[in-house]
Amino acid sequence: MTPPAAPLPTKSELAYHSVREKILSGEFEPGSVINQAPLARALGVSTTPLREALRRLKAEGLVELDAHRDARVTELRAEEARDLFEMRRSLDPLAASLAAQRRTKADIAEIREAAEGLEALPGDPDYAHLLHHRRFHRAIYLASHNDLLIETLDGLWDKADRYRRLALEVEPSPQAMAEKVREHQMLVDAVIAGESDTAAAVMHEHINTSLGAQAAGHLKTPKPDLSPNPRGTPIPDRVRSEGHL
Repeated sequence: MTPPAAPLPTKSELAYHSVREKILSGEFEPGSVINQAPLARALGVSTTPLREALRRLKAEGLVELDAHRDARVTELRAEEARDLFEMRRSLDPLAASLAAQRRTKADIAEIREAAEGLEALPGDPDYAHLLHHRRFHRAIYLASHNDLLIETLDGLWDKADRYRRLALEVEPSPQAMAEKVREHQMLVDAVIAGESDTAAAVMHEHINTSLGAQAAGHLKTPKPDLSPNPRGTPIPDRVRSEGHL
């Protein structure tokens, strides 16, 4: 028996994903006006599904809509960059720790697949780079099996990609990029091995030197608190001695 075909995406869905990609890729710059009529024509939809898509993007904080239905890409804000960094600095290590405790065989397979070929984000990354990077981190926090935590981190990532692009306006050094690759592998190893404290500590250091932290600095926020992680767990000397950090 032939399985039922997957439902085709609606015009609103198509418009949502197209506009979202244009925002996150930097094609639609922060603060720029979205001219709805010509955009709808370019996307091959009417303005009604486009407005539905824009309302969804507004809920994610990527678009502003006024009473006259004018649309504008949300500006980057120093306070939001700081807030995103502070929340991820607490929640990502928690997710990594829980993932190490609760990961299933299916989670491990997805983490390994998401890590395959993963590189540090280059300067001016394309949308595919951002999606690959997000897939890896999402595989980690999905393995936490904490639905509220997953939902919260999904929302933070929706906002954070634009700030990563800001930080990448300065091309990262080969050393910094190699460091991120090592940290990704350390996260994979710690989660798979069930080493929850190590996973949390590695993730904490990963966030401290993340593009989000750099973006907060570029936007001249108060300097983020980079004190030792709240769990009080240093990265084990064994891990450091292997040349990962």
